[in-house]
Amino acid sequence: APAPAAPVPAAAPSGNADEVGTLRAGAADASIRVDVDLLDALMRQVGELVLARNQISRLATGTEDVDLARSAQRLNLIAGELQEGVMKTRMQPIEHLWSKMPRMVRDIAAACAREVQLELSGGDTELDRTLLEAVKDPLTHLVRNAVDHGIEAPADRVASGKASKGVLALRAYHASGQVVVEVADDGRGIDPDKIGAKAVQKGLRTADQVSSMSQADLLQLLFLPGFSTAEAVTNVSGRGVGMDVVRTKIESIGGAVEVDSTVGRGTTWRLRIPLTLAIMPALTVECAGDLYAIPQVNLLELVALDSQRSESGIEHIHEAPVYRLRGELLPLVSLASVLEIDGPRADNAVIAVVQSDQQRFGVLVDRVLNTEEIVVKPLSARLKAIGAYSGATVLGDGHVALILDVQAIARRALAGELDMAARDAHSNAGAAAAHEVQQVLVVGIGGGRQVAMPLASVARLEHVQAENVEYVGGREVVQYRGTILPLARLDRILGAYGQEETSELLLVVYSRAGRSVGLVVREIVDIVDDDSARHSDIEDAGLVGSTVLGDKVTELLDVRRAILAADAAFYDERPEQVRSTYDDLPTQVGGSELVGATR
Repeated sequence: APAPAAPVPAAAPSGNADEVGTLRAGAADASIRVDVDLLDALMRQVGELVLARNQISRLATGTEDVDLARSAQRLNLIAGELQEGVMKTRMQPIEHLWSKMPRMVRDIAAACAREVQLELSGGDTELDRTLLEAVKDPLTHLVRNAVDHGIEAPADRVASGKASKGVLALRAYHASGQVVVEVADDGRGIDPDKIGAKAVQKGLRTADQVSSMSQADLLQLLFLPGFSTAEAVTNVSGRGVGMDVVRTKIESIGGAVEVDSTVGRGTTWRLRIPLTLAIMPALTVECAGDLYAIPQVNLLELVALDSQRSESGIEHIHEAPVYRLRGELLPLVSLASVLEIDGPRADNAVIAVVQSDQQRFGVLVDRVLNTEEIVVKPLSARLKAIGAYSGATVLGDGHVALILDVQAIARRALAGELDMAARDAHSNAGAAAAHEVQQVLVVGIGGGRQVAMPLASVARLEHVQAENVEYVGGREVVQYRGTILPLARLDRILGAYGQEETSELLLVVYSRAGRSVGLVVREIVDIVDDDSARHSDIEDAGLVGSTVLGDKVTELLDVRRAILAADAAFYDERPEQVRSTYDDLPTQVGGSELVGATR
């Protein structure tokens, strides 16, 4: 019998195959699958670590034990880095939502006989996976509305001088510690008068109420339950599921919905979403003996009221209290009244100026305590039913504080008489100035000179003892909230020499992307509005111009140059997915006397 044929040896792998195998092995080694429940458990443990860090930091602040202070500072840095790392593991790019949009827009456009060009940007913007899932339905609703209601039919667009194909832009970006998602179209826009007429027709508002509303107030009527401008029910719209569903969903995750529209030019819907629901920076306040936390993202500024300012500054419109803040009327809400709580009240109240959606108002509290990162704990069913709180937290000193739901408080307080006061305040504000107005912080640097700097990036005002100033690499620094804070003396930068040394330094703290710098000034003069109408250019080092503020010539500080004098890396790009605890904090002096703040 013939011998069986020898088996054919396998061909040797080529060099390319070796490379492919190596790449695949490397990719497999570089990534692993992790159960989502494990990530959630890690996030909860990090939350407990943040609580422990806050407690130890508070103990270290009140002691003279240098070793404890140094250990607390080290713990603060490690806990912050660990928190950032764990939060990043839960982040997903919003590209996951963007990828489904082209087909959906194409299908809706075909159903509505529209021509739509979709533009997507910011797909690499990351968001917590839980929040990303929660945003999906509201975003879909906004896109449907934009194609069906916003963008006109091709013939109508051509007749109005536009291109036949409408543009729908979806954008995502980071701003003020939040992720902002925009849905913008170049369509017909929203006519506020038609919105008001529809509200009267449906019995949601009276004609007198509508006639006294501003255009911004009329646009807010879109969020009333069941409100719809669709004339007929279709597969796309007109089924009574309106923008109130979108707002409710976004507010349930701590976000907000805004709308801007110009008739004939288009509409922009803006979703402001927190980076995470687990940990957030907040301001703790006291009211009637109880502790509450106001999310930092809702806080604009703080105003201290002594007995004299309480009597002269607070006015009443339609029996609702308002406060005249820099010439504008600010609706006021008493936190004790809204929550229906009784207890000892402080003589000198504090106004926490907050923003809910596009409504700004002041919340009266007894005392401001501190700012810190808080870990959000869920509420029981009974507390949740009250509708004024979004969660609870344990503070660094062990006390429990309820986290205020600013949107819910606004709805409660602004639903009645205060709503009329808000509209009157808006109308009294007038048509504003024809040019842009920005707030500036005016400080004295000695020698009779005063300097103004934009308030937008000021994080905090602090008093520190001169004896606590140390030197690193020949530059002045102080230990500040667990970190090293570089200092820049404005009197030296701007040539105001010959000033006497003082035992206490006043710092204007600027923060950006986790970095902080302290600008040393002599005194805080005021916070004023600068209309940019009287500037003159000057070429002195450290200044960008001058203006007249309060009948006094005031120099305008080149903030960038001053900051770089203290920290040359301050403006270097850093990841902004997780902001520092102390980004955008409300301004306080020495932790007690409040002179104003900004986001």
